[in-house]
Amino acid sequence: QVHLVESGGGSVQSGQSLRVSCATSRLTYSQYCMGWFRQAPGKEREGVASILRDGTTSYADSVKGRFTISQENAKATMVYLQMDSLKPEDTAMYYCALRPTLGYTRCPLEPSFYGYWGQGTQVTVSS
Repeated sequence: QVHLVESGGGSVQSGQSLRVSCATSRLTYSQYCMGWFRQAPGKEREGVASILRDGTTSYADSVKGRFTISQENAKATMVYLQMDSLKPEDTAMYYCALRPTLGYTRCPLEPSFYGYWGQGTQVTVSS
């Protein structure tokens, strides 16, 4: 069973930075996709960024140039989302997700693709 635990959320002002983290036990899948998603009140969950085990990344247009996804895979697998130049519209609950997979050269940003989810961490950006 895979458990994903997010941390690092908080409240910041517009223009500031925040890094959220996702921790799980060290993944031994030969290939996997991990992604960051967010959901604001009254809105659907949307993909923010994803990363393939080989390091290939994908970003939603709304965060390109501001957010960076990265990973570590040592004793544990960690996936980070560095968020710079935050805007009030980035306010949401942020979730990480995982899908073991083969044959993909890039990880989708569709939430339905992913099977394992964390509980989320709240990010609030005030103007």
